[in-house]
Amino acid sequence: MLLFRSIFCKFGITFATNLLLKQIQLKMKKFKILLAFIAFGTLFSFNNVDEAADKKINWVSIDEAIELQKKEPKKIIMDVYTTWCGPCKMLDKNTFQNADVVEYVNEHFYAVKFNAEGNETVNYKDKTYKNPNYDPAKANRRNSPHEFSRALGVRAYPSIVFFDEDGKVITQPITGYKKPQGLELYLKLFKTDKYKEMTTQEKFNEYYQNFEPTFKE
Repeated sequence: MLLFRSIFCKFGITFATNLLLKQIQLKMKKFKILLAFIAFGTLFSFNNVDEAADKKINWVSIDEAIELQKKEPKKIIMDVYTTWCGPCKMLDKNTFQNADVVEYVNEHFYAVKFNAEGNETVNYKDKTYKNPNYDPAKANRRNSPHEFSRALGVRAYPSIVFFDEDGKVITQPITGYKKPQGLELYLKLFKTDKYKEMTTQEKFNEYYQNFEPTFKE
């Protein structure tokens, strides 16, 4: 009887030990899988960050855009903004960082971001434009309008101005906040010379009504 109990105890201990070892091995296996998953997720996240960093509009100054046109003619899109303008910030965050907008603008345009109340000196068509009444103390508040924004006819913010391949202004400023698809309508209108057909409001209305956007929002 004692021998039976001894054997049973040894068997029980061995069984329990083996069971414990199997449980430990199973947990280690799950832990390794978890580590591999975390490592993959981290790598994937870093790749996404890199891709997101690449998807930005290549902003340049108007002087730089004019010089670039001499090497490779493209039209220019100019975002005219101010530091205090809320809709300007929405346009920059929601529209100019949209993947479809970024890709299309970078491929077909030179993009210029211009502070309409800033202190930048602009050389355009043999003329120099400045902001002689600029107040550095009001850098983040309402300041005096830049001479160049006045020359472009900008009266509200944000405004978008398009220039042709020779750096000439195509049309009056397009004012107000635009969602990606709202901007798409103008990008595709001015990317080609189709805008030259818009000789009346009726023709533009027809273009507007028939336009089918493809950008995601």
